[in-house]
Parts: sequence; C-alpha cells; structure tokens
Amino acid sequence: MLLDFFTEVRAARVPATLKELLDLMEALQQGVVFANVDQFYFLARTCLVKDEKYFDRFDRAFSAYFEGLENIDELLQAMIPEEWLRKEFEKFLTEEEKAKIESLGSLDKLLEEFKKRLEEQKKRHQGGNRWIGTGGTSPFGAYGYNPEGIRIGQEGGRNQSAAKVWDQRSFRNLDEDVELGTRNIKMALRRLRKFARQGAAEQLDIDDTISSTARNGGWLDLKLVPERHNAVKVLLFIDIGGTMDPHVRVCEELFSACKTEFKHLEFYYFHNCLYESVWRDNLRRMSERTSTWDLLHTFGSDYKVIFIGDASMSPYEVSHIGGSVEHWNEEPGALWLQRVCEKFNKVIWLNPHAPDTWRYTQSTQMIKQLIEDKMYPLTVKGLEEGMRYLSK
Repeated sequence: MLLDFFTEVRAARVPATLKELLDLMEALQQGVVFANVDQFYFLARTCLVKDEKYFDRFDRAFSAYFEGLENIDELLQAMIPEEWLRKEFEKFLTEEEKAKIESLGSLDKLLEEFKKRLEEQKKRHQGGNRWIGTGGTSPFGAYGYNPEGIRIGQEGGRNQSAAKVWDQRSFRNLDEDVELGTRNIKMALRRLRKFARQGAAEQLDIDDTISSTARNGGWLDLKLVPERHNAVKVLLFIDIGGTMDPHVRVCEELFSACKTEFKHLEFYYFHNCLYESVWRDNLRRMSERTSTWDLLHTFGSDYKVIFIGDASMSPYEVSHIGGSVEHWNEEPGALWLQRVCEKFNKVIWLNPHAPDTWRYTQSTQMIKQLIEDKMYPLTVKGLEEGMRYLSK
C-alpha cells in the first residue's frame, strides 16, 4: 500500500523510520485525510519528516512517486484499499450529490469513463462537453462546469461541485545547505546552550509548591526559583564593509538571532582582518574604538568566540605589518588572530562564501589555518556544525 512510497522517501535520504510509517497508516485508517492529495502530502510530511531541513528531499520524493500515477483511481488505490475508499467516499456525499452522480451512472461509471477518456484523448482540449480539458461542460477538466465532474489541473474550485480534485502542486526548496533565515538561525543557535538559574527567585516552582503544600497540611506554600537562562557567553566579531556588503542582510539576521538566544553576548566590528582595535558603532568607528588588548584582558577564556566574515582580502592584510587598507598596523593581523585563539578555548569563523570557493583565495586559506580549520559556511548545516563544536 504505502511501502513503495516509504521506500521512495528513504531513497531520497529522508531519515524516516518504520514507526513513522505506521503512524501515517494509522492516521489514514482513522480518516484524518480523505481523497485529497494535498492533505495527504501534508499528513505524510508531518508523520515522516521530523526536521525541516529534509522538506526539499521529501518534496522531490513525493513528486517522483506520484508523478507516475495517471489518474485519480490509481492514486487513491495507492493510498487506501479500494473497498474502504468507496465506502468512505459515499459517507461524504449528500443525497443531492449522490443523485447527481447517479445521473452519470454511479461513481464506478464516473471513474471508468474518466479512465476511458484519458486513453482516447491524445491532445489538449479546451471547451466542449466531452474531452478532458479547460472550459466547457465536460465532467472532466478545469474552469468549466458539470455537477458530476472531476477537476484536473485547476487551482481551487469555482462551482464547488467536483467529485474529485487532481491539482498540480508546486514544491518549494528548503534544504540544509540553503542560506539562513532568522528562524533557521535561531534553531541552529539553540545547539549552543547551557542553562543555569540566575538572579532573583521570581519563577514559580510548581513541583516544589505542590510538595510543600501537601506537607503543610493543605495550606498553600509558594516556592519560587530564579528563571533559567542560557549561561553560554559569546564574543562576536563581525566583518563590515567592502566585500561584506552583499551579505549585510544575513549578518543582520544572525546578529538579531544571537541577541535573542544569548543573554551574555558581546559584539564588535572589524574590517577584513582583526587588528589592534575594534568598534561597536559604525558611525563612530574612527573616533570610538576599543583596544583588542583590552578585550583579551576583559573577557574570560570561557567565552565562545565567533568571527563572521568572507576572509577575502590581500594576503598582506593578514601576514604583514602595514598590510591594512585603512591604517598602518604595527602588528600583522595573523598575530592578533593567534592571540585570540590562545586566549579563548573555542573559536570559529563563519564564512558566507561557499566552501568550494575557499581554496581559490589565499587569505581565506591563511585564516582557516590560523583558526585551526574551524571555518564553517554560513548555512543551516554550517551553523549547526559550528555550534556543535562550540558546545563540546
């Protein structure tokens, strides 16, 4: 029944299990959906896909499997046993609808006539009262009218009188290698969590309140605890300007998500490579700067350090004194990156460029080596891998 479809989903590398297939079959037996491929699609995806990064793979498997089914009867037989299907279908018909179907010679006659016309028709048809097409009064097609019809290829109903719906779907892409959106970023950042209860006791502890009240002979005894917060400390360095301009949107989304997910977050901006100073306000970058030495002496080694930048620049900006394009740097950028890696336990670099382009840029290879190969692409998968490393 659904084994072939389940095999197709597994072949698309969607990690669905046999238990999830049984859940889908149970939902069908309980009549959660009936005779509607769109509803079946969403039900199957809910049961079989547990992570949204596999939606695109599931969509391709769904499309590939049902593409070979040429008519409604074959599709429904693949989903549900025919005897059960016909009994269930009749339960959803009003007496008026049953009378309309009988005017064509019963539901069986309607399906048989549909299959016969599919075999006879060799080209597209529009208008008229017999062939499968658009317009007209044929019982089969779209944007026409017949009270006992089967709708094919029409976006939604018009006269609300079709007995079956066979609408073409469009699947949207969503995979683990797509660029980030704010929601995806938040989900990935949640891999980097370490909860602790800090601050004033303001949150109700329900379990302790119940136990204390019971021990107190029924007199209410409220127990409060501090609210749980993510205790992870993050130091964020963001490359700004120049070649990073095309990536402003995704950097803004990542920054917004970080502020939401991490209570202890400190951020600073730099350009191309880290040097002796950074800044927090781009409008005052020339007048209000923070010494990098001060940062190294201020923040403890337990801070997780994240650099965001494309690492694309002249190699001299990394390796040489005076290599910066904005000022005369007394020490090379490579030395400052080494100091950061020596001070903090965990350091990663998130790069908005695709990994297969990194080898073509010498500066990218240099920075990747300096941070001990802990450079990750700025995608859902890359961010998850980076958070997994930081959380160890």
